[in-house]
Amino acid sequence: MPASGEERHATWLELFFDLVAVAGVAQIAHLLHGEPGAGDLGLYVLLFLAFWTAWICFTLYGNVAGERTHTRTVLAAMFGMAVMAAAVPGVHAGEDGQARALTLAYIVVRSLASGAWRHRREILVDWPAAQMSLGVIPWIVSLWADEPARYWLWALGIALDLYVTFTVSAHDIIESRRAHDRREETRSRRREPVLPVSVAAPDADHLSERLGLFVIIVLGEGVAQVIEAASEAPWNRRLYGLAAAAFFLLVALWSLSFRHGYAGVPYLTARSLPARAALPLHCFLSGCLAALAAGLGAAVEHLETLPDSTRWLLCASLAGYFLLTGAAAPRQLVGARRRLLLSVVLPCAAAPLLIAGFGAELGTVAVVWLLVAVTLWPTFYESRRAGHPGSDPRQEP
Repeated sequence: MPASGEERHATWLELFFDLVAVAGVAQIAHLLHGEPGAGDLGLYVLLFLAFWTAWICFTLYGNVAGERTHTRTVLAAMFGMAVMAAAVPGVHAGEDGQARALTLAYIVVRSLASGAWRHRREILVDWPAAQMSLGVIPWIVSLWADEPARYWLWALGIALDLYVTFTVSAHDIIESRRAHDRREETRSRRREPVLPVSVAAPDADHLSERLGLFVIIVLGEGVAQVIEAASEAPWNRRLYGLAAAAFFLLVALWSLSFRHGYAGVPYLTARSLPARAALPLHCFLSGCLAALAAGLGAAVEHLETLPDSTRWLLCASLAGYFLLTGAAAPRQLVGARRRLLLSVVLPCAAAPLLIAGFGAELGTVAVVWLLVAVTLWPTFYESRRAGHPGSDPRQEP
């Protein structure tokens, strides 16, 4: 662990591990290419949640373990997540073998995370799903199921993880672990008592950096999607205009997420929300950004007019981003939070939906530039309020 007062940053192992997040986000975002339907969107949401859940389990493990992180365990989890990423296209195509490979890889990764925490004899009260296997049980059952039952079992597993996260208290976790230890001690007839468990205390600054890196990866995927699509499209004025609009849109989102936020979440502060609420918020917001990235790539393929599904994907993703931003607004300053919700969050969430609903006649370039204008509004609003006491919605008492 770093010396007292020394700032801790992501290690080379953690950065190497995050490379699998690059591959995973790219593969999952490709599910929304073309003209995605409701089934494509549902599968995207399900796989993104599963991939992020596997990633956060080991992100939190590395955060707490520090220099005592077991490299082989992390690399094994990295391989499992790589298998998950590679299997995504096959799952989308309905290939049974790839779906079972993804399922098995997810089960292995979650089991590795649970085992790593048991070995440390620590309780992670901020994200109990990392240590509890309740949400993995439906995934195990799904190995013997076909679609669509398989997908419903996956969704049940994710729902159980969220249920555990929001309902199980620290006292419940500790008592459950102690009861488990007593059973193991009795079963093995040990003479010496099992070592007691302790409560893990995550490093907030290090965790913020890791969460922010994930958001950077997602924004980078937006750049990659546009570049990949542009390399195969005819280079003309429409493409130049769309490429510029997509770049400004991603830059504006980067500014909101990092210059006006914390851990990649706009208007979030270190004390705005408890970790149990902040981590799911980060997941859902990252999912919106990844969907937006896929929409930008699809927009390059339709330079004249966007299909309805692509226009709704772009606009609804941005609307979801701003709605989640409202959940991150600090509650300590009631007046500032109300101004933020009424002047920034609601207009920026409603405007994209209006564009999606009434912009069928608009060209592709016009739609994306309108989204740029929506995304720039929070920065313009804050600059207008600069210098007024209490104008910063992130200010804490």
